[in-house]
Amino acid sequence: MAETTGLRERKKEATRLALHEAALRLATEQGLDRVTVEAIADAANVSRRTFSNYFSGKEEAIFHGDAVRLRRLLELIRRQPADGPPWAVLSGAAERLAVEAYGNAPPSWLLHRRQLRGHPGLVAHQIAAYTAIERELADDLTHRLTGSDRALRSRVLAAIYLATLRVAIQHWIEHPEGPLLDILRTALAEAAPTQAEPHPPARAG
Repeated sequence: MAETTGLRERKKEATRLALHEAALRLATEQGLDRVTVEAIADAANVSRRTFSNYFSGKEEAIFHGDAVRLRRLLELIRRQPADGPPWAVLSGAAERLAVEAYGNAPPSWLLHRRQLRGHPGLVAHQIAAYTAIERELADDLTHRLTGSDRALRSRVLAAIYLATLRVAIQHWIEHPEGPLLDILRTALAEAAPTQAEPHPPARAG
């Protein structure tokens, strides 16, 4: 029974990946606004109904790869020791993902992403996906922080971290001359939280 379930899940993932790749390819060839769900389904050799079983629209299909990488990032973070310094834990997970998910990205993938960057429909979907992950990450970080204000600080830390990753990856897509890992390390070092200096006491007037 478990073997049958595993085979079924692998087939589903293969179909989902085929739809994602077809959507990405057609969007770069024809322009996102001109691509239809029907065309994507045809290119992946599935029905329109099958497409709807996997994705709500073409934007979600295109963003599927990014969504998978974001889920993997959360998984890598959750595997880290609970007592590790939060920013070091986050940075280590980001570097692992850079090697694991982007290390062998083909030139065609980079070309496709450059051509699609900035499209309003994709930007809106990207923001929604990052916002959903941000909430989960903030919840996880709450358990890694101390203090009565840790709920607020975890939200700020999650937002800074994900924004840093998004900017670093986008910069690499636009300037792929060097490895993503180097760009990511520079960005993370720049964004690393620092201990705030205490405010000097106010002088009596």
